[in-house]
Amino acid sequence: MRPKLSTVAWHVGAIALLAVVLYPIAWVLAATFKPTEDIIGSLQLLPTRVTTVNYDRALDGIAGISVARFFWNSTVLAVLSVVGTVATSAMAAYAFARLRFRGRGLMFVVMISTLLLPFHVLIIPQYVVFQRLDLVDTYAPLLLGKFLATEAFFVFLMVQFMRAIPHELDDSAKIDGAGHWGIFWNIVLPLSRPAIITTAIFTFIWTWNDFFGPLIYLSTPEKYPLPLALQLFIDETAGSDFGALMAMSILALVPVILFFLFFQRFLVEGVSTSGLKG
Repeated sequence: MRPKLSTVAWHVGAIALLAVVLYPIAWVLAATFKPTEDIIGSLQLLPTRVTTVNYDRALDGIAGISVARFFWNSTVLAVLSVVGTVATSAMAAYAFARLRFRGRGLMFVVMISTLLLPFHVLIIPQYVVFQRLDLVDTYAPLLLGKFLATEAFFVFLMVQFMRAIPHELDDSAKIDGAGHWGIFWNIVLPLSRPAIITTAIFTFIWTWNDFFGPLIYLSTPEKYPLPLALQLFIDETAGSDFGALMAMSILALVPVILFFLFFQRFLVEGVSTSGLKG
């Protein structure tokens, strides 16, 4: 009986903890079906009056800009960020993991040390540089670093994965006349698929939910991604449309959830094997 009681207690505790974690999401979802005055005036979870007008207002857009425009801006930023991060991180990781050159160890240590630098420390000099280049209020500051292998975390992730690939495959390819590009494209890259998909998932989610970067560099509402567009529903001098804000928040979650569900098995595979040695 004791093992059974401990098992039941463990499951009850896990369910209770899950309920605490999921309660804010459930509250936001329920709030999308409440009138705006009931969202702030009541903490009740379930709506007393069910309405879909919040989704209608959210889909109509705000400030004369359609919601499709905000979704398109977020999609462009997320997709280009994934392409740039995956491509350049994979090439940089191949150099660190498979090539031998002078200063490789020092360069790898310097790259890893950049993980210790907070983003907020670099934002001022970066902003000054992009301002001098007249690139503020464009997507260049948000995307340029993605195409220059500046994401040290993902480079490190791929390095650890590529190191586990047997070097005998490289030797066999060299005997057949393949160069570094052929080895990278035909051997290392296909075998690194779990790490690549893991990088793509995290990059997509982080870029889609990024608020601080667009807040710093973008000033034109037509260029806003979804996280920045949500603040347009809040007006400190007039009435804030919290109902449409909640509805837009739920709509913004849908692409992230679908992306994660589609690639989740690759994510688990990549995380579980990226640090193993072959």
